[in-house]
Amino acid sequence: MNTDHVAPIRKGRGRPKQFDREDALDKALELFWRHGYEATSLTDLVEATGAKAPTLYGEFGNKEGLFRAAAERYVAKFAERGKALLADPECTVAQAAENFMRDTAALYTDKDLPSGCFIICTSAALSSSSDEVAKLLRARHHFQENMLGDFLRARQAKGELSADSHVPTLAKYLTCILQGMSVQARDGATREDLDTIVSTLMKVWPNLTRIGAAGVRNGVLA
Repeated sequence: MNTDHVAPIRKGRGRPKQFDREDALDKALELFWRHGYEATSLTDLVEATGAKAPTLYGEFGNKEGLFRAAAERYVAKFAERGKALLADPECTVAQAAENFMRDTAALYTDKDLPSGCFIICTSAALSSSSDEVAKLLRARHHFQENMLGDFLRARQAKGELSADSHVPTLAKYLTCILQGMSVQARDGATREDLDTIVSTLMKVWPNLTRIGAAGVRNGVLA
């Protein structure tokens, strides 16, 4: 009988799971998008991302820093695709605007994402106690309006939009339509519902692009 002692094999502890910054941001983004900044706790973020609190603090500084990074992630993932649609040289100004608005309708009602616009939804649930976050969200609202303004001015410079068209007013009007679509999506509107809004917008597009500075002042088409 062999009585040699056989030492038990010890299992190695293995490597700790590496922190995936982009995956954590995607999960934090969805949480903030769905519940808002103030209603999302650090405990919620730890549970959703799978990262420990010290890891999140080490990477983002604090909850506000994580929210700021999540907002940038939203812009990089979704807002930039809208910007690309507006910049498509193969489309007329009307076609590009319609493509942008319909793509936004699809985003706001995507069943794999929280409904509506991240920036608009988080702004609606924000109190005055979060000053820095409020400033960030206001800047992001202006980003969307400025993006539309840049698009319209570029097309105006090419002669695709009347030189008399009042670009600031048109950009603000389109931004208001987007904000309304976000609220509608949050309240359960479908993509078809939002597409109807876009179709209505395009029917009045010729009139909208004829509103000049005088018309803005007087409240009539010019």
